[in-house]
Amino acid sequence: MKYLFAAVLVAASFASFSAANAAGGCGPGYHRGPYGGCQPNRGRVVVVPPRVVAPPVVVVRPGRVCPRGFAWRYGRCRPF
Repeated sequence: MKYLFAAVLVAASFASFSAANAAGGCGPGYHRGPYGGCQPNRGRVVVVPPRVVAPPVVVVRPGRVCPRGFAWRYGRCRPF
């Protein structure tokens, strides 16, 4: 009896699975819209790859150059 119950349970499990219906019940050539209504499919869907944008150019001013024996400290050249 327990084998029969297990067999029926397995058979019912496999019978409940079905192929995925991407149309959402609307039929071939139609799909569900944003508010749940059926809408016709329109032409092909073309996905355009994103445009690659070059990074911006950054201009960096050269650092302060102090004469020998001096270092840039507190906004001006100071001796060590």
